[in-house]
Amino acid sequence: MNYSSLEECLLDLEKNGLLIRIKEEVDPWLEMAAIHLRVYEKQGPALFFENVKGSRFRAASNIFGTLDRSKFIFRKSLDKVRALVELKNDPAKAIKAPFKHIGAGLSALKALPLKDPAQKPVLAQKISISDLPLIHHWPNDGGAFVTLPQVYSEDINAPGIMKANLGMYRIQLNGNDYKRNEEIGLHYQVHRGIGVHQAAAAEKGLPLKVSIFVGGPPAHTLSAVMPLPEGMSELTFAGILGNRRFRYTYIDGYCISTDADFVITGEVYPGETKPEGPFGDHLGYYSLTHPFPVLRVKQVYARKNAIWPFTVVGRPPQEDTSFGDLIHELTGSAIKHEIPGLKEVHAVDAAGVHPLLLAVGSERYTPYKHPGRPAELLTIANRVLGTGQLSLAKYLFITAADTGTAVSAHDILPFMSYILERIDLERDLHFQTHTTIDTLDYSGTGLNTGSKVILAAYGPVKRQLATQVPAPLAALDDFPHACLVMPGVVALQAPPFTSYENAEKEMAGLSARLSPVREALTTVPLIIICDNAGFVAHTLNNYLWVTYTRSNPSHDIYGVNSFTENKHWGCKGPLIIDARIKPHHAPPLIKNAAVEEKVDSLFQKGGSLYNI
Repeated sequence: MNYSSLEECLLDLEKNGLLIRIKEEVDPWLEMAAIHLRVYEKQGPALFFENVKGSRFRAASNIFGTLDRSKFIFRKSLDKVRALVELKNDPAKAIKAPFKHIGAGLSALKALPLKDPAQKPVLAQKISISDLPLIHHWPNDGGAFVTLPQVYSEDINAPGIMKANLGMYRIQLNGNDYKRNEEIGLHYQVHRGIGVHQAAAAEKGLPLKVSIFVGGPPAHTLSAVMPLPEGMSELTFAGILGNRRFRYTYIDGYCISTDADFVITGEVYPGETKPEGPFGDHLGYYSLTHPFPVLRVKQVYARKNAIWPFTVVGRPPQEDTSFGDLIHELTGSAIKHEIPGLKEVHAVDAAGVHPLLLAVGSERYTPYKHPGRPAELLTIANRVLGTGQLSLAKYLFITAADTGTAVSAHDILPFMSYILERIDLERDLHFQTHTTIDTLDYSGTGLNTGSKVILAAYGPVKRQLATQVPAPLAALDDFPHACLVMPGVVALQAPPFTSYENAEKEMAGLSARLSPVREALTTVPLIIICDNAGFVAHTLNNYLWVTYTRSNPSHDIYGVNSFTENKHWGCKGPLIIDARIKPHHAPPLIKNAAVEEKVDSLFQKGGSLYNI
């Protein structure tokens, strides 16, 4: 569909049985988020909140809550987008079959942004920040946040919409030290597009003009999170994806998306920051309070009957999982062309996306010289960890499929088993220390600082994986409740973590006890030390979340009979990852029990969400 507005999209979803209206008054403090989380967990419909307490504006969530619903929204344009990605990957196809691909080329030409359209619905009224649905998602959040913003900025040295950046960076609307209706917080990393623009403006001693679009055609929202190649405009992509040119105008030097539901304009002054956060984030913990840029609000515009779209971020999977699935479906083939030898890479959503990558590469030149030794895989791994958002990963598991053997990075359990069957723990672990990790990951040694490890395994099977807990691990009194997590992986419960000095002693003692029975543990290449072994072993997602969000490779990886040889670290017995909660970690997200009980009524007979 060529949606001209968010409401048009929502009405289309409703007509097709994919949306439910909530008519009861709902409080934006925790209640709206609680409802969203419960409906998303049940893979339920999109939600239209008609009566938001304290605001005259309506709200909508879970719009992209399933891959099927996202594909339905963009059903008229997905094939064109795939065709354009295909042409980018192999431009020669356009020469070999020009008539087959002419449609994709014409779509791109028609997608150029349209300046000063006749209709400018977003300029219907001027409002204040306090008029918005100020949705507070988690109990300890620092305030209300915009969770689906489209943040627009231009390079002061190369102005114009075709070189602008449209990104999705979280926006804090109130709380902390922000002046009510005058200031809001922008959370972004310096290497992102807007960060580059801010640095350029600051170098000239000038403020950066920023526009924040909320709502509008759904293609605009998805375009703000698309990992587009350098030189491709998010606004052009929005036109292709939405089958409708991005419409805009300028007011007082600010770009205005005329089809948006809301637009907030303002300036970011050089060196001006305020505390932003805490905020319940995509790793399943709170990102804590840190200084981030402040936007001095200039104007807030809104459509006549504007609708506020939102999502809730928390322990995955969440609605942003569907974003990731759709992006992978559209652009997954491009990564193979960007990194030679790489067949696929999977940022594991259940582990918070950035902490854990699974990849399949190639071993094309060395198998005959070094049977089973990863070689090209290490070159590919370094390219992966130096590419865009993939560079934020802490753990990279990478392999190459043997001839006649199929292995997929998106089939997590078989993939992990494939690696663990083949890994040589004395040779196949490669660390990078004192490097960057995700700003939102508090497992490292400081903000945005931590380590990485590559586990590259290839070749013949070295071991069969345990399908029950070996007796030596079950007999450890000081590490009770040993549980099999998956074949070859055992979780051991330990006392709470106190310090790295004590952890070193605990792991040295464990290694000393297991060293004499090492031969009985050949089927267990990986041991997880944790606070609750039963929880870790309960589901695959629990294992992925706990293990890879609560550990820093350089500090939390140990091994039975470990050694360092010529700067290389390895171990002769099982690898050990200490995934206990550490004192410096951010607290996990916990729902408010009273709010959960209060929203129960909507799901009971007579409530708008009965039978969900």
